[in-house]
Amino acid sequence: MESIGFHYHSIDGTYWDESRCYVFTEDEIDRLENATAELHEMALNAAQQVVGSQRYDEFAIPGEWVPAIEQSWNAYRTEGFTLFGRMDFAYDGASPPKLLEYNADTPTACLEASVAQWQWLQAVRPSADQFNSLHEQLIDAWKKLRARSSASRLHFTAVTESQEDWGNLDYLRDTAIQAGWQTFSLPVDRIGWNGTRFVDEFNLPIEALVKLYPWEWLVREDFGPALLATTMQVIEPAWKMLLSNKAILVVLWELYPDHPNLLPAYYESAPLGLKYVKKPKLAREGANVSLVDGATVKTSEGDYGAEGFVYQAVAPLPKFGDDYALIGSWIVGDKPAGVGIREDTSPITRNTSRFVPHYFE
Repeated sequence: MESIGFHYHSIDGTYWDESRCYVFTEDEIDRLENATAELHEMALNAAQQVVGSQRYDEFAIPGEWVPAIEQSWNAYRTEGFTLFGRMDFAYDGASPPKLLEYNADTPTACLEASVAQWQWLQAVRPSADQFNSLHEQLIDAWKKLRARSSASRLHFTAVTESQEDWGNLDYLRDTAIQAGWQTFSLPVDRIGWNGTRFVDEFNLPIEALVKLYPWEWLVREDFGPALLATTMQVIEPAWKMLLSNKAILVVLWELYPDHPNLLPAYYESAPLGLKYVKKPKLAREGANVSLVDGATVKTSEGDYGAEGFVYQAVAPLPKFGDDYALIGSWIVGDKPAGVGIREDTSPITRNTSRFVPHYFE
């Protein structure tokens, strides 16, 4: 695993866990792939509804950023580029997959889901198959961007302290290199603004920035206002602030009530009675989530929630022995690209929840 750059395989003792694996049928994989494709289209329609109805206050988006979101959204609808995202599903193999959230801005566990579990498959189940075309699709996406972009190089950035983010970022950078891009990497705190344009620590202009750093953090940085004036391309684009916000779950339910892959979601808990999940509109890695069942409340820690919450119906994660399993289903561009499974003894999946490989027959 370390030979492929997977250096964070043992976060908190065990992160990558090949003591077990998940086995799917081909029909189950088809259900996951079809649900992912349909939900992605529905999410794009929900984004259009937000833009068309000017519902930005529900997403706690600063007013000065509305033009940037709308400009990047219109560019996407014209040119069609977005890199990737990951939907999290509750799926037991019997009932339809239920969307829990859409990590459309800074999804992680990409290296694990692509190269790591593929290497495991070749070593352990070489005659089986795996829902996993992430690597090939990422390279293809970078090639398409290279063919249409005016940028001659890509800069990749994340926070210095996160080994997990850097592992994912280095992997994305490697796929871009394989697609023919010249690339550089630097911590986000070393990005400079010279009064005219963004530059790296060697004063090289940053033409396109690939970030594993949430937009809601970027806009609040000291250089946030400069982002509104720059021509620098940012990946993912600003409109992804809509899909990565849990408020999109409320809009989805309004547009597609009773859809088999959706859960009821509201801005207040009353319609859901005494059993629901309370999620911050903006949060990462399962932080500040409350699982409410009458007087019983299970809560994960964190520093999120200032922007407000959404309330979602409960879709219990399937439990095998002592472990709950969550499926992350990947989108590259606008196409499904594979799945990864996370396990935890808690029903709230966190950044330290174990990653377990899969195959299908």
